Amino acid sequence: MADNAKYFAGLDIGGTTVKTVLVDEMGDVAGEMVEVRSHVKDGYEATFGQLESALDQLTGNIGLTRDAVKGIGMDVPAPSCDGVIWGRANLAENWVGTNVRDLLSERLGGVPVYMTNDGNAAALGEYAVRKKHHGGLLLVAPGTGLGGGLVLPGGRAYEGTNGLALEVGHISVPHREEDGELPECSCGLKGCLEAWVSLVALRRRVGIELAKPENASHPLNDGSPIEEKAFRLRDFAEQGDDLAVKIFRQQGQILGYGIADLVRVFDPGLVVIGGGLAETDFRDQYLDWVMEGFKERAWPMYLSSPINPDRATTRFEWARGGDWPAALGVAYSAREMFR
Repeated sequence: MADNAKYFAGLDIGGTTVKTVLVDEMGDVAGEMVEVRSHVKDGYEATFGQLESALDQLTGNIGLTRDAVKGIGMDVPAPSCDGVIWGRANLAENWVGTNVRDLLSERLGGVPVYMTNDGNAAALGEYAVRKKHHGGLLLVAPGTGLGGGLVLPGGRAYEGTNGLALEVGHISVPHREEDGELPECSCGLKGCLEAWVSLVALRRRVGIELAKPENASHPLNDGSPIEEKAFRLRDFAEQGDDLAVKIFRQQGQILGYGIADLVRVFDPGLVVIGGGLAETDFRDQYLDWVMEGFKERAWPMYLSSPINPDRATTRFEWARGGDWPAALGVAYSAREMFR
């Protein structure tokens, strides 16, 4: 191993764990990935200590010291601009208004640091694992909420002037509850895509459906908490349960409908769907439902070329990065910026 070899670290800061990875100048993962506990709720100083520990483990695994790291990519689970955290999310109060990017760089002896949010980082990671893909990439990731990110051709995330772009869960969709009302979103608005496509939305739908007389005898009507019912719904969908399939079909169709508007604005060419649904046994069927909603809303030219009808202009794929796309994404970004 050359003494002058350069390495670049990716630090994915989550609410529970911090996932970290090291890549070399060629973009290959070096050594083992390292995961440590997150202390974000104890303040950024406590988190910095965990990041230093992870960096020592990453470099120690390949027989080097932290000096081998020439650039760092870091993502945070909160809105930020130019290194400064703008919103608290699940962080401790002292993160807000703090330039954690520059403070971390200073603490690590001046190593340059690139920082973005977790949605952008995950999109960058999905771009990075597709080594033969050089076009754009739009990520939508249903989870507790609905996150996402956009990578431009060439591999740069589009973050917006203030780092606030691609809040994909908060575009409006014209779907209403059965009583004609728009569902409330966790952001405080009504009618957002996230109010239909997220774990929180799933809990609402399960509650509405189980309250109907025709579903009184459904196995999920067992007195368990609504959070548990929503979690178990995937198992029922995998078994072909009519109620579960109905709920996920609606979710997939509305997601596809919303994606059509995003594609009309950005024309990414490739749409990647992330989140836990990528690991379900019914994911192919779910993607079919997404395509149903997409085709309902999308213009024909966003489906196939009017010049060559056999060429798809928008492709859909499931996420490939597993649990580590965000860490990989910011590591690759650091490599591009600082090598």
